Amino acid sequence: MTSELSFSPASPRPPHPGTFVVLEGGDGSGKSTQARILAARLEEAGHDVVLTREPGGTEVGERLRELVLRQGQGEIDPHTEALIYAAARAAHAHQLIGPALERGAVVVCDRYIDSSAAYQGAGRGLGEGPVTALSRWATEDLQPDLTVVLDVPLADARERMGGRGDGADRLEAEPDAFHSRVNASFARLAERAERGRAAVDGTGAVEAVAARVWDAVEPLLGTPRPADEGGGEGLR
Repeated sequence: MTSELSFSPASPRPPHPGTFVVLEGGDGSGKSTQARILAARLEEAGHDVVLTREPGGTEVGERLRELVLRQGQGEIDPHTEALIYAAARAAHAHQLIGPALERGAVVVCDRYIDSSAAYQGAGRGLGEGPVTALSRWATEDLQPDLTVVLDVPLADARERMGGRGDGADRLEAEPDAFHSRVNASFARLAERAERGRAAVDGTGAVEAVAARVWDAVEPLLGTPRPADEGGGEGLR
């Protein structure tokens, strides 16, 4: 008996009352810092906010994160790596992100599908298209309303990463050639503005970058709902 993925790249995204924002970029781009700043600013403005990350966000996702990122876990070939990320993302989308969007929250996520396209698709050479299709099937095509891609030159990003030393994870520890392919992939993805992506200059002071990120996100936001109408769970 044979089977095939039921996913169609042209399938419509189901509507939801919430807002889904993703921060993307290579290692050293500052996306984790900017995700935290954005989430805090949204909460101060009165929004119900869920701050999360990939891989992670759920119990199974955090366990898979440990498996795929911590060094010394044994050999993980590129296909296995891509499937681990897709499995973590499936749990994330169905157990945390989707329910939060249904109640009207603003979800701020540190990495999502574009990271798999860049790291496993381009970096590992599996192809951006197949890796993206796998994740879209795993999440039932749950896509961000906006993906903010932080644009930081590779040399600057690697200089920022230099301070991590022995604390670098499996992907951070990859050679410059790998990260060059990843950064080039993010640059290509950022050019597809028609797909809900915005390229933001990630260089300079943290506060200046945060202002640019806010300028990209603010047009998406509606009036915050009062806590008694479904908000108020705050940061996670």
